[in-house]
Amino acid sequence: MAEKKSSIWTPANIVTSIRVVFVPIWLVAAEVCGSGDGKAFSGAVLFVALFYMVLSLTDKLDGYLARSRNEVTTFGKFLDPIADKLVVIVSLCFLLEQGAVSAWVLVIIVAREFLVSGLRMVVASEGTVIAASNLGKWKTATTMVSISGLLLVRALPAGPLYTVLLGISNVLLIIAVVLTAWSGIDYFMKSWRYIADAD
Repeated sequence: MAEKKSSIWTPANIVTSIRVVFVPIWLVAAEVCGSGDGKAFSGAVLFVALFYMVLSLTDKLDGYLARSRNEVTTFGKFLDPIADKLVVIVSLCFLLEQGAVSAWVLVIIVAREFLVSGLRMVVASEGTVIAASNLGKWKTATTMVSISGLLLVRALPAGPLYTVLLGISNVLLIIAVVLTAWSGIDYFMKSWRYIADAD
């Protein structure tokens, strides 16, 4: 008797799917709430920042669920990185619209994702999988923390806390961009022999 295949709708995959669905909902909330005026605390903008933090933290939750329950699926491997990219790129587009980040930040991050996605397809066609490096994990974590800070600072009135948080968030964003470029180069170097050998 054939063994029954397990459903793709594991708790981890459900969490990931919810994250994907809530990204556009977050964007609508962010657009509606706008930004603080810099004179008084804004509860609505704080809500947007906390909403984003919850979306970011679900990345850790679905990974924990998949590993602890031994339910790592092909669907999860496909959807999880897409969810991460949506959470980061959509929020950066919003911050770019608000004038909070430079266009170069978005260009470097999106270019890296195109590069790595293309390389993954080439490497996969050779029957090989290159494991995700710690650089990529640190890149994602640092990017999400810096975006969280940039969203949070918009809810605060001008003052020492605003200045310190904005400075820390911008420094973290610079580090995230460096890690993004570095991890892209690292993946390219690991993939080079498969590219060079491809017909």
